[in-house]
Amino acid sequence: MHRLIQSLARLTALAGGVVLLALIVLTTLSIVGRSINKFFHNDFFESAFTGLSEWVLNSGVGEINGSYELLEAGVAFAIFSFLPVCQFYGAHATVDVFTSFLSNRFNRWIAAFWEVILAAVILLIINQLYGGMERYIRNGQTTLFLQFPVWWAYAASFAAGVVACITAIYCAFVRIVEAMRNQQILPSEHGEH
Repeated sequence: MHRLIQSLARLTALAGGVVLLALIVLTTLSIVGRSINKFFHNDFFESAFTGLSEWVLNSGVGEINGSYELLEAGVAFAIFSFLPVCQFYGAHATVDVFTSFLSNRFNRWIAAFWEVILAAVILLIINQLYGGMERYIRNGQTTLFLQFPVWWAYAASFAAGVVACITAIYCAFVRIVEAMRNQQILPSEHGEH
């Protein structure tokens, strides 16, 4: 079970990373295209290099239509995709100023408590995400430029969110076992394993 959850978390993070890289390329191309378009709309180029300016502008160089819509959907998916791997490896931000002097056993119980709370919060968020997806499926709303159904983005984020829920529940269970046995099973933010 441990390896399955770990593999699922890693695969989801890899999918989020691929989407994030694609969004970086998309955004870069869109910005470059918009800059070139603006550059050739300059009065100097339109008068001095009329043919070249017209050719470049007529070739369709410009901002990529719908890039904001893709960016919005892709970033949401990437965020939900990285949750499982952060959860599994205990890589969420922590503040241990007040707990660093406590015993390992007590710190394990604190970690188990917060793991359970985080699992509950992730379940709540994914439940709300599912409700939003259902609403968009029913009302058929589409994006402004690309006209793709809004629920597609919700569905992609929900799929990654389901993996986050599975990982969160598993990690909460394992952290409780760790606290009861006073034994490290999952990786932690301190690099222990």
